[in-house]
Amino acid sequence: MTLPGGAGGDGAGSAADGAARSAAERAGEGSAAESAGDGGAAGTAPPAGRVVRLAASAFVVLAAEPIFLLVDTAVVGHLGRVALAGLGAGGTLMGLLAIVGTTLAYGTTGRAARWFGAGQRDRAVGEGVQASWLALLIGGAGVLAGQLLAPWATRLIAGDGAVADAAESWLRIAVLGLPGILLVFAGNGWLRGVQDTRTPVVVVVIANVVSAAASPVLVYPVGLGLEGSAWANVVAQWLGGGLCLWALVRERVPMTPQWSVMRRQLLVSRDLVVRAGAFQVAFLTAAAVAGRAGAAQLAAHQVGLQLWNLAALLLDSFAIAAQSLVGAALGSGDVGAAKATAWRVGRFGLVAGVAFAGVFGLAWFVVPAVFTDDDAVRGQLGVLWPFLVAMVPIGGVVFALDGVLLGAGDNAFIRNVTVGSALLGFVPVTVAAAVFGWGLAGVWAGLAVFIAVRFAGMTWRTRSGVWARVGTSI
Repeated sequence: MTLPGGAGGDGAGSAADGAARSAAERAGEGSAAESAGDGGAAGTAPPAGRVVRLAASAFVVLAAEPIFLLVDTAVVGHLGRVALAGLGAGGTLMGLLAIVGTTLAYGTTGRAARWFGAGQRDRAVGEGVQASWLALLIGGAGVLAGQLLAPWATRLIAGDGAVADAAESWLRIAVLGLPGILLVFAGNGWLRGVQDTRTPVVVVVIANVVSAAASPVLVYPVGLGLEGSAWANVVAQWLGGGLCLWALVRERVPMTPQWSVMRRQLLVSRDLVVRAGAFQVAFLTAAAVAGRAGAAQLAAHQVGLQLWNLAALLLDSFAIAAQSLVGAALGSGDVGAAKATAWRVGRFGLVAGVAFAGVFGLAWFVVPAVFTDDDAVRGQLGVLWPFLVAMVPIGGVVFALDGVLLGAGDNAFIRNVTVGSALLGFVPVTVAAAVFGWGLAGVWAGLAVFIAVRFAGMTWRTRSGVWARVGTSI
């Protein structure tokens, strides 16, 4: 597969270098970012080294959580299929409660990057302060909602019986960490916006190393079983949230809430909330269909989904680099650099996706045994595995271009293409799988359609160039 040609290039010495300067360079030179000046001149992408540094930092941050979840899945998997299926159902619902977190991160990154590109770091950090207040307020409300809805929601996913009981017990504990999750999302948002590549890595490594060590201890020697996994999650989430607050305090900016800024952040996040909701509707539908097919199908779906999430989040590291660099370029008025960055990052995403597909293809010979001893679950993993391998290269391009449009604040289009892909692609195919008995193959065919439709929409929009609007506001 070949990406459409864009304005990308490998040349040096362009105005794009000035548009995306690091904080250290800004401090040393005491000036705002340089720009092309005419808002439409042909620019070049930032040096590959800058893209790779930002992506590498994001890679570590994004890898830590799914790697912990994979460790957690492996730990719980040896408790049996009921516990593993309960973790799958509970984790799906926890993802639904945490959808606001992605909007806090992506919305804050875009706004902070624009201020940073315009040379106003204090205002970029201020976006993080207000996003953190929103994280605490929304997180508290989410804890209450989770406790009230846990019995009904877990049975909607898993039906009545032992799996639903296991999911409910896990969810009631895990939801206590929701404010911490949202604080980490808010922290990552503003830190990415100011192109801080170190602090997010420190936060996520400390939090997840502690939690990865705690999970097997709480599950087995302490004897908490599945609930031990939930408590390990809570510890990691609040530790990470506290470290992100500490990073804000170090910046010495005003910490008081500013309702006008929070209102603007919520307006920016509105389309992203709908987008995240479309993802959750799709994945909830898939989990429900897999759950109705049987415990083995739902357990295999949980393993496959965690592996897909691992690949998706790691590929998203290039999207985060694009979001920061595109936002900074447009904040300084350099449209050419923004467009060139889009295609450079898209190509990086394609190469990374092909590499991950190769890894997953070879991993089939060892991975299923790591997660489960159940022959029925392993058999269902064999059903979904070809879909997993085939989707990753296309996903690499989709996620990269997603970051470009998020950095540009083209949220309405992102909302529309995601909702359309979910409602017209994923959900109908997955529901058909339930009606006609296609099983897990039908569920993952729906996911493949979802990715393919998004790929078509994202490449068309990026080529159009209408997303490249300059200025400090989104």
